Amino acid sequence: MKFLWPGALWLLAVLPVLVAAYLWLLRRKRKAAVRYANLGMIKEAMGAGAKFRRHVPPVLLLLALAAMFLATARPTATVTLPTQNRMIVLALDSSGSMRAKDVEPSRLVAMQNAAKQFVADASPRTKIAVVTFAATATLVQPPTEDREAVTAAIDRIQLQRATATGSGLIVSLATIFPDAGFDVSTALFGRDTQRGAPVGEAKKRDLKKDFKPAEPGSYGSAVVILLSDGQRTTGPDPIEIAKLAADRGVRVYTVGFGTVSGEIIGFEGWSFRVRLDEETLKQVATMTRGEYFYAGTAADLKKVYQTLNSRLSLEKRETEITALFAGIAALFAMVSGLLSLLWFNRIL
Repeated sequence: MKFLWPGALWLLAVLPVLVAAYLWLLRRKRKAAVRYANLGMIKEAMGAGAKFRRHVPPVLLLLALAAMFLATARPTATVTLPTQNRMIVLALDSSGSMRAKDVEPSRLVAMQNAAKQFVADASPRTKIAVVTFAATATLVQPPTEDREAVTAAIDRIQLQRATATGSGLIVSLATIFPDAGFDVSTALFGRDTQRGAPVGEAKKRDLKKDFKPAEPGSYGSAVVILLSDGQRTTGPDPIEIAKLAADRGVRVYTVGFGTVSGEIIGFEGWSFRVRLDEETLKQVATMTRGEYFYAGTAADLKKVYQTLNSRLSLEKRETEITALFAGIAALFAMVSGLLSLLWFNRIL
């Protein structure tokens, strides 16, 4: 817990003075009681319970003052609160390997079902965008709160050859920051995209004179959820694009779907081995302060999206909790007054 006005904590020094004053008053009352003829009768009439109860209201009042002084210092704490006005970009692998039927009824259908359930469970105030990537990447649904439009975009996914994970990331970043100056066209279609050369140019354009890199994971208004079932075969290096995301403070949550050991799949007379590149997905998540999830089955994928939904619906942030301490102070003061009236027919 921190305090915006730590100087106000000096008010707590008043509490020992009040305790000393209370003890002094008790001692003075004892001296006055000696004047009575039979002090033992007075003590017997009061009883042990009355002796204890007489101190409860003052102690509660002292706690009320302590809470009030802490509230004056404007305390802050990191608390978990519901998120508001967040954007989520779903970057979904639409490469040909998603035709594989090692996941029933197929990887593509399992991904679509899990993604649509994620959309249905998301907060209605959250804008969702859909980006698909294969040989290149496309924004198939701009950010919107229209759940039917997002669901329809997921249903329209068309599979293509190749896997450009980096392209999916840079299109996702351009969706979140449309005015950032990302050189998306060069990154997607440049002659040297196989070696990732355009990314350096994209980064140069993005790092303008007035741009200062943010703390990784510090941007709270948008996140990217990237799902892939294979290795990058073309397009910019996803690690380089992840650096751009980290500089912007955008968290990237990555989901590895399918087999880690590799599997040979075939369609339309073609066959090839598909192997999940967990190392790259983990590195992207780590660099951007996101998290990596592995899903080997349709049920696993559904659980992953459910977990992400619960994570993204709440966020931890530093918040002023002055009202909490003020409420505690008022509660203690009210209870102190009520007990004094109930037990002694007076307010303290």
